[in-house]
Amino acid sequence: MRTKPYAFIALAIALVAALAATAYWLNGRPEAPALPPHPPAASIEPIPSTPKDGERRVLYWHDPMVPGPRFDKPGKSPFMDMELVPVYANEVDKDGGVRIIPGVQQSLGIRTAEVRKGSLAAPLQVAGSVAYNERDTALVTARNSGYVEKLHVRATLQSVRRGEALAQVYVPEWVAAQEEYLSARRLDDGRFEGLTEAARQRMALTGMPETVIRQVESTGSVHARVTLYAPIEGVVTELSVREGATLSIGMPLFRINGMRTVWVDAEVPESAARRVRPGLPAKAHSAAYPDQTFAGKVSALLPQVNATTRTLKARLELLNPGARLAPGMFVTVRFEPLQRGEYLIVPSEALIRTGTRTVVFVTEDEGRFAPVEVMTGAEANGETEVRAGLEEGQRVVVSGQFLVDSEASLRGTETRMDAEESEKAGDASATPSERRP
Repeated sequence: MRTKPYAFIALAIALVAALAATAYWLNGRPEAPALPPHPPAASIEPIPSTPKDGERRVLYWHDPMVPGPRFDKPGKSPFMDMELVPVYANEVDKDGGVRIIPGVQQSLGIRTAEVRKGSLAAPLQVAGSVAYNERDTALVTARNSGYVEKLHVRATLQSVRRGEALAQVYVPEWVAAQEEYLSARRLDDGRFEGLTEAARQRMALTGMPETVIRQVESTGSVHARVTLYAPIEGVVTELSVREGATLSIGMPLFRINGMRTVWVDAEVPESAARRVRPGLPAKAHSAAYPDQTFAGKVSALLPQVNATTRTLKARLELLNPGARLAPGMFVTVRFEPLQRGEYLIVPSEALIRTGTRTVVFVTEDEGRFAPVEVMTGAEANGETEVRAGLEEGQRVVVSGQFLVDSEASLRGTETRMDAEESEKAGDASATPSERRP
């Protein structure tokens, strides 16, 4: 059997390649470097896997201005023109506090204020509206049946003086009572003792005004038409009759509201209701008379809260010289404060209200901020009374406290996660008998 020529050619090429590789290895192979002598066992230091004693372990790096994102190595912040700041494992306290280095405090804009003792006896200023004093009201009614023959007051809101004529009426029963009285006085010659006095009492029982009775006694004649007069000075707010109208017993004719004093219904915030009580002095100012002060005091705190504005109405009774304050006017009411005791006071902006409690961050040594729950009292002029939780002289965070709270929450979460992971790793490496149930 003959061998094909191309088999010899392939064999020759493989032989040449093998010879070339052998020559390269013998002539061109680099020499291996000499190994140093093996060091003694005592000079070898293992690479530490945990921080040495006294060193702080870095949890992560972050931007204090954007505390959410975390980075596993230092560098430039992608959000701000600043370096990333390390967060160490021992910067979070068990009570929710946090330690922040001074440089980071400046970046966060943290400001503090001292807890001081004082009183929030500040004036309370609210808005109010003027209304008629309903205690200074007079009602003129028909005391018997008759007719209105003439009106002297023909429109509402007309001012009247005390004793001014309002209307002229004709009452038939009064005319009959007057004639009986005059007849009894003519017949009273001593034989009918008390007859004149009985006739006079009948005139009074018909509702005839005392002034008309005296006129009949003094003149000895019948006064058929009687004039009704205003019992007080004020404004006619109701006019229920016209000329020629028929009167019935008890029918209201005129309502007159006095203007010597007025009511002011002041809208007091619900939070300041405890500062307003009956008898508290107050002053009112109107835009119509900016140079005049109307003085008065609180007469009542109405037991009703406006569901929309969350305010209570404090009813004030003010002197109204010259009847300048008219019902419907808006005024600014300033309540003079009562003497209050001294309490611890902090700026209101230092308080963090969560809905279930109120917390402030208190500064301590080495840049530590600790949350403290407090019980607050009254609030005025940007300050709040603290009844419990703080001591005089402490310093609280008034700016940047929400960033501090966020920082403490993030670091506290990281610490708890690390503790849980360490606990899980310890349980996994322990023997079954050493693991916790």
